[in-house]
Amino acid sequence: MPRAVAAPGVSLSRPGHGSGCVSASPHGCGLTEVELTWIEGRHEQWIRFGRVAAERILSRSTRVMAFRPGAVFGFVRWTSNDFGTIHSTIAIAIAMTPGEPFSTLPFVRPGAEILARIDGWPKVQQALAAINAVEAAGIEACDASPDHWRHVGNRLAAGLPFRPYSLDRHTAWLRRRAIEA
Repeated sequence: MPRAVAAPGVSLSRPGHGSGCVSASPHGCGLTEVELTWIEGRHEQWIRFGRVAAERILSRSTRVMAFRPGAVFGFVRWTSNDFGTIHSTIAIAIAMTPGEPFSTLPFVRPGAEILARIDGWPKVQQALAAINAVEAAGIEACDASPDHWRHVGNRLAAGLPFRPYSLDRHTAWLRRRAIEA
């Protein structure tokens, strides 16, 4: 039986067994689930950044992470065979809000708003470097402006350099978000 771990403020109770969610699955709570599998050196999926609301361990190699609506997260998938890497991708996405439109992504249920999807290990490495640069500026990658992640994804897709995300840019984003709220 899977072990469930919930973050503060998230209930994983069944109907009639407490308040909050309507099922033992975080998806039933309006959360976005990301299924992660880790088979060392063969099939590796991990969350690069994001605030996890709940986690369920399904087996030694598989677990499910859940994110609250509106949470930004980075999801990396990498697969190899005896001859090397055969697939690598990173998706930077916003967890869906119930009732809002969303896109589907493999292993993400029910889906998310995709800010950037980058395929191919060299470009994935550049995206990881962009994430590291944001964090080096003292900013949590999940708090950075969604527009920055769209910019990074579009520039990498075009084979062009992206603008760095600075503290000034982040302050401007926070002010814009406060005005829009």
